[in-house]
Amino acid sequence: MAGGNAIRGTRVGAGPMGEAERGEAAPRNRIPFWCANLHETRVAFASDADVPELWDCPRCGLPAGQDRQNPPPAPRTEPYKTHLAYVRERRSDADGDALLEEALTRLHQRRGA
Repeated sequence: MAGGNAIRGTRVGAGPMGEAERGEAAPRNRIPFWCANLHETRVAFASDADVPELWDCPRCGLPAGQDRQNPPPAPRTEPYKTHLAYVRERRSDADGDALLEEALTRLHQRRGA
């Protein structure tokens, strides 16, 4: 007895798919982009589409531009700062000592010391 699967051996998207079934492809332009590491990336855009000034390089992730001789520079990355580093930017050591003294005074008052 057959398994009852009438479309055995086929799956979604299987079979010959030609231009007649998909329709006409839009006219395209392949635009080259270069990153600071001189990786070339060619991206296909519709001929009537606006081409962006920058494109991310798929190899290294740096921004890429259309001028091979003058690729865009790598973005400057800021080092990771801890919470304490941000607090120290906002407060001086004297402010920190005053806040610590105030907190310790409140703690001693709560404990009855």
